[in-house]
Amino acid sequence: MEKRLKATLELLRELGFEEFYSSLDVPSSNFPTEGNNYPKQSSKEQPTSPLEDKSKNKLFLLKELYEKNKNCCKCELCKSRSQIVFFDGNPNSKVMFVGEAPGEEEDKQGKPFVGRAGQYLNKVLEKIGLNRNSIYITNVCKCRPPGNRKPTPKEMQTCLNVFLKKEVEIVQPKVICCLGATAAEAFLGKNVKITRMRGQFYPNPLFPKTKLFLTYHPAYILRNMREAKTFEADLKKLKEYLNTLEIN
Repeated sequence: MEKRLKATLELLRELGFEEFYSSLDVPSSNFPTEGNNYPKQSSKEQPTSPLEDKSKNKLFLLKELYEKNKNCCKCELCKSRSQIVFFDGNPNSKVMFVGEAPGEEEDKQGKPFVGRAGQYLNKVLEKIGLNRNSIYITNVCKCRPPGNRKPTPKEMQTCLNVFLKKEVEIVQPKVICCLGATAAEAFLGKNVKITRMRGQFYPNPLFPKTKLFLTYHPAYILRNMREAKTFEADLKKLKEYLNTLEIN
């Protein structure tokens, strides 16, 4: 068995394969941890369902995407970041939450939505009965802009091409929840009046099979608590739509 494995590896190296990854080899904090509902390695071989195999494959592809681009410097944001902030949550989710860009705390931890805005989002999700670990959450830009400024159109487009488009292709969500105008603009390709357009589903020009749902960014709500009930109502509407997907 050992000799056959060694011969196979040598043949693959001759064909140009330099590195080999396991779909469950996910050491980075950007990937599943003990508290999340993901496939875990086991000392015993166990039969896996098609759903588990699909989830493992998505993890492998996301890890591959991260490894390929973790040192990306295709825009100016790489000069001020501590690290790339990739994703958190379930790659097999029907919903993908997309924000603007990492903040200070996210830049430190390498994980999206862990600062004040993320903690507030967690509370709202818990209140409406949507588990944070059951969703996929990321940002348009993976690097923190200096001073938490809004990313430029060039920075957004660059990260959209390097990361976000490929994330959507891998995860294949049924709906993308755009948290704030910046995230919505990345997909719609135009300026968005979030106060007028929030709370509604829209066609997705980039991914016609995936709907867009627009609402406020939780950081905006922290500055404008009068909109807290509106934000909660928006997420309840989204959850109701997700419930219909589970029934059908």
